[in-house]
Amino acid sequence: MGNPYSVSLILSPGFSLFTLGAIRAAFTVANEVEGDELYRLRQFGLDGDAAISQCGLALEAESLASLNPEHPGLLLLIADDRLGEASSGQLGRQLQRLGKDGAWILGACGAGAEVLAQHGLLDGYRAAIDWQLRAEAVQRHPATTFTQGLYELDRNRITAGAGAAVIDMLLHWLGKRHGSIFAAEVAVALGHERLRGGDERQPMPASAQPAVGSVRLKDALELMAANLAEPLPAEDIAQLVGVSRRQLERLFRQHLDTFPSRYYLDLRLKHARRQLKQTTHSIQQVGLACGFTSGSHFSTTYRNYFGCTPREERARQTMPLVESYNGEEEME
Repeated sequence: MGNPYSVSLILSPGFSLFTLGAIRAAFTVANEVEGDELYRLRQFGLDGDAAISQCGLALEAESLASLNPEHPGLLLLIADDRLGEASSGQLGRQLQRLGKDGAWILGACGAGAEVLAQHGLLDGYRAAIDWQLRAEAVQRHPATTFTQGLYELDRNRITAGAGAAVIDMLLHWLGKRHGSIFAAEVAVALGHERLRGGDERQPMPASAQPAVGSVRLKDALELMAANLAEPLPAEDIAQLVGVSRRQLERLFRQHLDTFPSRYYLDLRLKHARRQLKQTTHSIQQVGLACGFTSGSHFSTTYRNYFGCTPREERARQTMPLVESYNGEEEME
């Protein structure tokens, strides 16, 4: 038996304990099935000697600087939220250093694939990403093919959506390395009844799923997701998808139990909330990126929807507050 294969887990701020537990369980069981230490895991944080989970629990983690690039293995980025620009830049430089010669297998789950894509590490690759982030990721990173599947294994890149998809991804990866019987034994030990294929679509709430066969509704949703900064009038959306405005409203009421204008506003506000939580963009920049040209309108609409103003939302986060802008009207 040779040396154990190295698996390095990078825990981004706000990582999911469920995802971390699933990954560690999969490799622990793989070692038990083999009866020897096939895999040795280490976990790294971006700041100091601890990583803070989604629920605020601090876990001990090594500094990313201590990761030795001369001993390649599998590196998995666990990210449930987008990283701030400073953290993403620091991590990106390290990942680029590891990924330049192809010796490392780089992986990500949840929002992690976007970090890899942002730094050119998924150019020409297929990748899976949390379905809530896919539409925007497609627009931002055209060199990467973001699929709707649970996971993607493409050469030396492995990616999965959020939640239990990471288990399916790792079982498939273990099957490639050790054979399907080995992967099946690990799956049984994990209580995983069925090995799901990577081409299976990620589960979404019913409210986010267009009805099967409703091509025009799907096209309308994609148009909305691609035009958040400059929202399209309902008449334009209807014309672009080939229906009347009344027919468009009927599609939304029938399949999503809402109106196009309401769905569009929900989409923009939820995107604004992610930006406030996950980036250091100014409040003005967030408002403009979500189609609000008036600071007071953004603040009032946000407060009516979420129960707090954009400034109050930003103040809840641990990232430094970026002052909004020097204009006549402040987006607070």
